[in-house]
Amino acid sequence: MNFKRLGTIGAVAIAGTILLSSCAANEGTPTETDAPVSTLSGTIDGAGASSQGSAQEAWIAAFQTANPDVTINYDPSGSGAGRETFIAGGSSFAGSDSALKQEEIDKGFASCVPDTGYIEVPAYISPIAVIFNVEGVKDLNLDAATIAGIFKGTITSWDDPAIAATNEGVTLPSAPITAVHRSDDSGTTKNFTDYLNKVAPEVWDAPAADPFPYTTGEAAQGTSGVVDAVTNGTNTIGYADASKAGSLGVVAIKVGDKFVKPSAEGAAAVVAESPAGDTAGATDLSIKLDRKTTDPTHYPVVLVSYLIACNEYVDADVAPVVSAYLTYVTGAEGQAAAAEAAGSAPLSAELSDKIATILAAIK
Repeated sequence: MNFKRLGTIGAVAIAGTILLSSCAANEGTPTETDAPVSTLSGTIDGAGASSQGSAQEAWIAAFQTANPDVTINYDPSGSGAGRETFIAGGSSFAGSDSALKQEEIDKGFASCVPDTGYIEVPAYISPIAVIFNVEGVKDLNLDAATIAGIFKGTITSWDDPAIAATNEGVTLPSAPITAVHRSDDSGTTKNFTDYLNKVAPEVWDAPAADPFPYTTGEAAQGTSGVVDAVTNGTNTIGYADASKAGSLGVVAIKVGDKFVKPSAEGAAAVVAESPAGDTAGATDLSIKLDRKTTDPTHYPVVLVSYLIACNEYVDADVAPVVSAYLTYVTGAEGQAAAAEAAGSAPLSAELSDKIATILAAIK
């Protein structure tokens, strides 16, 4: 990927946040070789969703190339840890696969000037893949109730009749299932469990939550931990951002009367037709995802990963960098970078424009 070109276009197209100067400031007439140089400078720290990891790497590389005096650090510590860090004032922004809860909002945000509110905008839309590593099995179809039974621990063998019923002609081993879930508070877990609770409540009776709700299965830290455990284990299954599935098998889930594998297009379709979230407002663009769709062009096991920031910062020096970086990330060039690096679904142009207006007001 041409990071320099990508970052320059995205970063320059930010009204009022980046000042440009000529390389030949002391010369009379600029030459054709002169190029605009960003005078933006400073360091900002972010933390949170590990699902954003690949996208953040691409975004940071591009943005720092275009703005050489800027340093951006991002710790993929998990959504819950990222929100906690931001609330406590330990970071300039957070990435989260879960929208802020009202009780978190009520605590206030130490990095923000009191009573100036917060910003929560979508940045990364991606399907969650149910990944597997089962001896002799390349393709696997599962409905929501069966997935729920596997991860709850009520379905324990790969040749269980419930699995066999949706996999005619597949030789399933008579072997124990090792179901791997996140050990940390995770927005990926919250989105995955929200799907199971909405679509298979008769099996998955626990509400959606960042911590995995049951004591069954094997736990692993972060997205990379789950992927490693499934990859290196025997007859394993787990869930992770689809961009991290690699060479592992990916389950086709039942949507309506068809089985559907994760895709950026299917994820985007769900988001486009979902209503606003419970805390949504002028600077909170959270979304309540429609998990119960029966349209097979949709893929309902999807996460919307947010960026959370301040409307007004206690440390005013970080505001221009946060505004510029988040605007790049959520603009057309940043979204294209994420799609290439992580296979995510780009935000719509309408949503990107709405976000840009919110971010331009950061101070």
